Formats: sequence, structure tokens, C-alpha cells
Amino acid sequence: MRRITVDGTIAQFRLKEEVFPDCWDSQKRRVNGKSRRQIELNRKIEQTAQSIREIYNRTVEVSGYVTAEQIKNEFTGIGNKAETLLKLFREHNEEYGKRVGKDRKYVSYYDYINSYRLLSDFVRLKYRADDYPLKQLEMSFIDNYDLYLRMEAGLSSNTMIRHIIYLKKMVTRAINQKTILFDPFPEYVKNTLKHKYLHISNDELKAVMSAQIKSKPARFIRDMFVFSCFTGLAYSDLHQLSERHLRKTPDGNIWIDIFRQKTGVESVIRLLDVPAAIIEKYRSERKSERLFNIPNRMTISRNLREIEKLCGIGHLHFHMARHTFATTVCLTNGVPMETLSKMMGHSSIHSTQIYGEIINKKVSDDMKKLSERTKNKHTTDNRACELDEVN
Repeated sequence: MRRITVDGTIAQFRLKEEVFPDCWDSQKRRVNGKSRRQIELNRKIEQTAQSIREIYNRTVEVSGYVTAEQIKNEFTGIGNKAETLLKLFREHNEEYGKRVGKDRKYVSYYDYINSYRLLSDFVRLKYRADDYPLKQLEMSFIDNYDLYLRMEAGLSSNTMIRHIIYLKKMVTRAINQKTILFDPFPEYVKNTLKHKYLHISNDELKAVMSAQIKSKPARFIRDMFVFSCFTGLAYSDLHQLSERHLRKTPDGNIWIDIFRQKTGVESVIRLLDVPAAIIEKYRSERKSERLFNIPNRMTISRNLREIEKLCGIGHLHFHMARHTFATTVCLTNGVPMETLSKMMGHSSIHSTQIYGEIINKKVSDDMKKLSERTKNKHTTDNRACELDEVN
């Protein structure tokens, strides 16, 4: 039995180890002897004492006070809530990991693990700490993290935003468990999320499709990117795409009918000539029932760097192809919002309407540029514009 005493409060718990009474030193609170078993027991006792001291110091720093019962509960994991950011993130990842293979994908789990590592490195380097109290989060924290991800970690804007979103999810988790009462940086994602929906223009898409690429792996990634531009399939959905997801209708058209990995919503897409040709191009290279041998995200990103340099396009990421399908391929060619929503596999048309806002903004920007280019270049005879005075 171990005892914790803090300011007169006492809590006891069991280490679930047994020792003969004549081997126990009540003064030193250690096991007498030097056998392997006795050394292991003393090491466990010391590790327990060290963990309790760390819990005490951390809880005092976060809350300003602590009781013996609080320390016992945190040490034993009984009814305690995470009050620090990284501990909360670890709890999330542990829970998420248990669901992999059921209703969660390993690739998403890996992304959360990587995001935890980035956040942990940031806290250690910026604040010289092993964790950060949730109640001390403020706008400067996310601003500093933004700068770290861009400058120190060298991430693109879109990758950086994804990790910011994961941080925001942890904040929401903390609010739900009532560790904090409000979002300490509510405006941040609102001002930056628009970067998530970057797409390439029609001219850029043509440049990608016609690029002369020497590397076979890079050519394959280019073709997969183009396939997604004409189908709207995300990486995870393209990865699982197989013959069973293709169906031919009586009119001779082929359709992709697949349930999205992210939402579980059905996505129904008419197969256009370009993606149909890509399927035929790689038919002989299949290694399983899947249509394509899709590599991991890192390999895709590496090859996209080569493609963007060759085509003179800014930073490319694979998910831009899905956004390109929605904007450049569909909406700008008159596809109705309701039809696009069904093809995209959105659970709500509100998700689809974001692309409509992008198109409207592009029209507005284009007209603004046109206005500036034509300003003072076309004039009329002022007299011709005067209205006759009505008597």
C-alpha cells in the first residue's frame, strides 16, 4: 500500500506487488536485499514516487492547488481529465488508434501521430516544456505555432493548416470535457481555411496533362492527379477504387459508384473520356483487384514537386485535384450544384456551396482586373450621354 499526503489530505493506493514483512524496511520504505526481484521492486517504487512528484508539480502549475486524491486519480487513471494540451492529444490518438480498421483509417491515424510530434517539438522548443496547460492557451500560442510550422518545419500553407485544424480539434475536445470554457483562438481558422480549397486553372490543368515527364513514377503520379481532376476522388477513395466500383448503364456510359472513406456517403460519378483512358492505360499493371497501384502520400508529394517545377505551377498537393474537379471541371462548365454535391459525396450541400463561393469570388476578381485594364481606355462623347432637358 502506498500513501500520498498533501497538506493534511491523504490518499492510498496499491502497487499490486507482494513482499514478505521481514524484507520490508519501513524507515527507508524500500525492500531489503539485492536479488533481481528485490531490485525490480525498489525500481518500481522509485519510479512511482517520481511520477507522483511530477503529477504534483504539473497540477500545481496548471491549477494552483492539488489534493492527494487528485494525484492518486491521475496516477491510477480514475476519472481524471487531461488539463494539458499534449496529454489530451495523446488520449485522442490512443482512442483513435483503437478504432483503426473499424471506422477509422490508418493513414489518418498516422497523420494525427505526426501532428502530435510537431506540436510536441514546438512546445519543447518554444516554451522549453514537456507540455502546455490548456487554461493558458491564448492567441499568441497559435500564432507562434503557425510561424513554427511555416518556417521551422517548412510546411506548405495547406499542410500547415491541416495541423492547425488538428490543434483546434484538441481545443474542442477540451471544451467538451469542460477543462476550458471557450475557444482561445476563435478567429484563426476562419481567416485561413479558404486556402484549403485551392485549385488549378484550366490552363494549368492543360499544362499538367501535356507535360513531357521523363520519370515513369512521376508520369504515373501525374496521371493519378489528372484522374482525380476529372473524377473528384480523394486520395483514400482512389486508393481503394476497384472494378466493383464501376458499373455500366444501358446507354453505354460507365459510372463510378463508391462510398467515400471520409464520410461514408455515396459518390456517383460519370466516367469521362480522360479518366477512362487512364484506367485502360494501367490495366496491365494491376497487382490486385484495385485499378491502380497507389503509393503512399510521401511518394506522391515528392513526385508532385517535380511536376510543379516542370509545369511552372505553384505548390501542388494531391487534394487540389478534387477541388479542381469541383471548380475548373464542373462549376465553370455549368454543372448544377446539386449534381456536383452527389458526385463529390458530400453529406450536405453546404459543403458544395463553398466551391460556388470560390467561383463567384474569381468572377469578381476577374472583373476587377478587367475594370482596371480598361479604365480610361474607352471614352464616349460626353455630349452624346447628356439627356435632353424635359420641359
